[in-house]
Amino acid sequence: MNETVDQLLAGPPLGASEGELIDWISRLEEVKCTAEAVQAEAAVRLDEATRVRQAEAGVPARKLGEGVASQIALARRVSPAKGAKLLGLAKILVAEMPHTFGLMKAGLFSQWQATILARETACLSMENRRVIDYQLCSPGSDGEPPAVVTMGLRQLENAAKKLAIILEQESVVARAANAEKDRRVSVRPAPDTMTWLGALLPVKDGVAVYAALDQAAKAAQAAGDERTRGQVMADTLVDRVTGRDGVDARPRIEVKVVMTADALANDADQPAMVEGYGPVPATWAREALADAEVFVRRLFTDPAGQLVAMESRSRKAPEGLAEFIATRDGGICRTNGCDAPIRNIDHAERHADGGTTSAENLQGLCERCNQAKEALGWQARPGPDGSIITITPTGHTYVSPPPDTWRQPPPPLSRAEFMLRDVLLDHDRAA
Repeated sequence: MNETVDQLLAGPPLGASEGELIDWISRLEEVKCTAEAVQAEAAVRLDEATRVRQAEAGVPARKLGEGVASQIALARRVSPAKGAKLLGLAKILVAEMPHTFGLMKAGLFSQWQATILARETACLSMENRRVIDYQLCSPGSDGEPPAVVTMGLRQLENAAKKLAIILEQESVVARAANAEKDRRVSVRPAPDTMTWLGALLPVKDGVAVYAALDQAAKAAQAAGDERTRGQVMADTLVDRVTGRDGVDARPRIEVKVVMTADALANDADQPAMVEGYGPVPATWAREALADAEVFVRRLFTDPAGQLVAMESRSRKAPEGLAEFIATRDGGICRTNGCDAPIRNIDHAERHADGGTTSAENLQGLCERCNQAKEALGWQARPGPDGSIITITPTGHTYVSPPPDTWRQPPPPLSRAEFMLRDVLLDHDRAA
């Protein structure tokens, strides 16, 4: 296939054979890999240019490069944490792993494959990292692509690990010992009002936790418990962590549920919001509230009856207003693409520039986004509709839409409206 990129992106012609369709998919995959390599190269050049500009402006050496990763994240529509990882990977590929980078530019290696090699060689000296880069990713004497381009991800990871251990075993051992500092627990939404609760633990602890839950499941099933093994393990985990006495006991942990008065008191169907999770059906929320030991707190007013969303004269948001902002923003950072939890209540327009301490000018941000916003050349201001408008040092503008915690979605189209919409779309396509 000799099609140009524009022709490829236009899609295969009607009537293309099965073989031609596979060729099209393969070529598009090559274009994706090459595009990721070019993005990496552009990221490195952006970092270099930003550091020069900041140094000329007198920014301290320790702060040079601040905000670059966040700009990359906005441009690539990913989280700032992901943007920082992409920038770090780009620097490594360009400066230390030329053969891996060459495979990407040739369309033979994906960004994720390159990430695996960079990750597995991170604890090595630059010299040994380059040895692995050459040994795994340099072309053969006949110019043929290396074997890694056909390896599965696990095979690729194992190949890099083996070479790393051979070249620098003590560094690999030290890295494993140091990894215990990264132990943590995370939670993320799952479909159907469920969540994924995960923990990164040392091997001995992770295996011990799983074995204890497995033992509880076996004991329960031996006693005639009708729950499945997985259900017993999940219930036992919750019981032991929260102190809940059995699956039917009421939880004593506070979970913030946001819903309208109508949805709480009546049978209204407006979705509720669970902070840290997202929208849930109102019926589910009412049942959850009925089953839990809860108290209803009025976030709109303080004990004196004043609106907490009022403007404050202080620079720091009062406690009630700060809680209102965190709840309004759903507990998630307002930056486009960022899903990190809120850690700071930030003035969109800086207080020093005249920004008010008000609900309109405040936003919830994570630590990384709050720091990036303070870098040289960043600006932000609230929009009239509750959005936050951010302007980066390159002049690019990004709009964070108003949080939908309190807004209700439009009603779904009726069947007749849906059919009429399709008729109008077909008419527009024909025109």
